[in-house]
Amino acid sequence: MRDVSIIGIGQTPVGEHWDKSLRELGFQALQAAMNHSGVERIDALYVGNMLSGELTGQEHLGALIADFAGLRGIEAIKVEAACSSGAAALRVGYMAVASGLHDIVACVGVEKMTDQQSDAVTSALATAADAEYEALQGLSFVSINALLMQRYMHEYGYKKEDFANFAITAHANAMNNPYAMFHTPITREQFAAAKPIADPINLLDSSPIADGAACVILAPMAIAKEFTSKPVRVRAMAIATDTLAVHDRRDPLYLEGGAISAQKAYAVANVGPSDIDLFEVHDAFTIMSALSLEAAGFAPRGQGVRLAMEGEIGLNGRIPITTMGGLKARGHPVGATGMYQIVEVVEQLREEAGANQVKNARLGMAQNIGGSGATVVTTILERL
Repeated sequence: MRDVSIIGIGQTPVGEHWDKSLRELGFQALQAAMNHSGVERIDALYVGNMLSGELTGQEHLGALIADFAGLRGIEAIKVEAACSSGAAALRVGYMAVASGLHDIVACVGVEKMTDQQSDAVTSALATAADAEYEALQGLSFVSINALLMQRYMHEYGYKKEDFANFAITAHANAMNNPYAMFHTPITREQFAAAKPIADPINLLDSSPIADGAACVILAPMAIAKEFTSKPVRVRAMAIATDTLAVHDRRDPLYLEGGAISAQKAYAVANVGPSDIDLFEVHDAFTIMSALSLEAAGFAPRGQGVRLAMEGEIGLNGRIPITTMGGLKARGHPVGATGMYQIVEVVEQLREEAGANQVKNARLGMAQNIGGSGATVVTTILERL
């Protein structure tokens, strides 16, 4: 197996792109990443996407974007793993380069969600849950996470307002990210007074649906310096799974898929949680931030919220998270989210994160979650 590096990144602003099609968004991110790396031709293209068929009536995205980008003839496929589709596409690209099958690979995450009414989007997102035993019974992803949050508060004695710093931190960090959807800070008072969605989850607990695309270019470490003076090594990648339905899990408050994938990644990288300088969590809802921090070993069970309460998740904290706004404030174009996380970790490790730079960052980790924890992709990147 060859060592793999990221030699280029690209992204579009996250938001409501009513004037751009799915293929245009994917192409713009791909073009930006190819320009950033200096490559003129790629061997393969892997496109992470969850909802193109449901929301735009378009499947077959690999060939679609390859053709639109003037790359007709290359290997190109779509990769789907619910909300973790972006990181899953990276996993496929990583395996292609590590195995020696290809040398230069592009991995794109793309999603277009805002052209449809909210009820259509809610129904489409529910396809990542258990169709028979969750969605058919009326559960949405908001309500599933609300049940998890209620149980967490009951088990560990927290109050609703104890989760506020997850959202406040994300919005503060998004202020300095030109690609983020929201550039407005929020206060503890605004969090407490936000419109309820599914008790105890309110509007400011929740990440917004959005359109967007992000891309990375992969190459073997042996030739990476031919393209960039600052390649970032993919130190480890791991995927693990759990049941789709939360009620089938041994413990609904334990992200077993997240724990397994993190442990596998730590083992491959020969590091532990204390070695990680920043962690891009999948903060679709504030409760998921707490559960991810615990599953990845940054806090004991029931103590993930305490990291936020004590200010340990900020840029100068013990474990900085959502350093460019996260899903909550950068936005959550679901199939692209995992790729945005990777792009943001690369920016940190290349020391190109501007005012949001985590000092002396050498190892960065991202965890991209599909569904409510059924598929979890953990990636550890290293500055060389």
